[in-house]
Amino acid sequence: MEKIGDQFANLNIVQRSSGTEEPTYLLGIDTSKTVQTEKENLVAVLCSNGIIRIYDKERLNIIREFNGYPGFLNGVKFANSCDIVYSSCTDSTVKCWDARLASEKPVQLFKGYPSNIFISFDINCNDHVLCAGTEKVDDDALLVFWDARINSQDLSTTKDPLGAYSETHSDDITQVCFHPSNPNMVVSGSTDGLVNVFDISVNNEEDALVTTCNSVSSVSCIGWSGKDYKQIYCMTHDEGFCWWDLNHLDTDEPITRLNIQDVREVMNLKGGVLDYLIGGLYHEKMDKLFIVGGTNTGIIHLMSCTTSGLIHVTSLQEGHTATVRSFYWNMQDDSLLTGGEDAQLLLWKPGAIEKIFTKKDNLKIASSVYQRVRTHSNDSYKRRKK
Repeated sequence: MEKIGDQFANLNIVQRSSGTEEPTYLLGIDTSKTVQTEKENLVAVLCSNGIIRIYDKERLNIIREFNGYPGFLNGVKFANSCDIVYSSCTDSTVKCWDARLASEKPVQLFKGYPSNIFISFDINCNDHVLCAGTEKVDDDALLVFWDARINSQDLSTTKDPLGAYSETHSDDITQVCFHPSNPNMVVSGSTDGLVNVFDISVNNEEDALVTTCNSVSSVSCIGWSGKDYKQIYCMTHDEGFCWWDLNHLDTDEPITRLNIQDVREVMNLKGGVLDYLIGGLYHEKMDKLFIVGGTNTGIIHLMSCTTSGLIHVTSLQEGHTATVRSFYWNMQDDSLLTGGEDAQLLLWKPGAIEKIFTKKDNLKIASSVYQRVRTHSNDSYKRRKK
């Protein structure tokens, strides 16, 4: 833990993104998975105006933008084997673009069922299956699946669904996350408080459901952790944290490793405060799960997860001037990308000579983006029992 704490504390800002005409919250970050030279690495950022920006990682210059018009884009993810960028959309589609092409037209369009409003998605580790979660419409909240493989004999850019799961969530499906190495395992989270694990190699939804965990709150973030990634964690919209061990599903041992109703109330940050959680980071080499949170003034906190609770490791300051919404940790070079409500994308690197930046004014924008970050109703999950 000291090692990653030292690495994190030793991070210096080496680049800030160039300014844009329209300041936006930076809600999501992903980087290209293909092996390129440093200067060719691409970063995709989801902005609160429903646009995806593609940046050059080293210079943080905007290369191009992709628009989901007439819908808003939700989430951003690179394919694992090529420079294709995916995002779900409120217009009943999941769109994908070639990040290296200047064309604004998607190279593939995954069409949902009528009335689907997609607010979450993920693609599995071999890029074969795409899954997206919908808002609740009438009584339906769906997980919709597509075959994401590109067939050279099929020149159509539109694909219809393979099918959908409709029985396991009762409210908006806010999160979908495939297993990092098993293409058949996927976990989903919802405002109904449930976190469901599925094995999609099984033919029907009832049998595909491996287990259901209850966060007893609206789910904002989920992920995999642990050796062979047999653990899952969850964060909630009211800053709760849950951590479960799937190794104990068939034993008498409890699967809950940690359950904190409100992390803000229990954290000791050595004189600092914690206003919100951002996401999780499983460090494979250390076999440790870390949680990233922050303050409304832009300070970033790193916390280590233990079965006894969360332990503050270190903090990053003097970077952002407002709430940090997204981050991406690169395990290969231990670099960190962060994006926030100050409209800034920052690149941090360990041991680098810190560049001197004129600290930018707080660009935090007012309620124009409220529609993108709406507060979910808690009524649905309060009715459910543990």
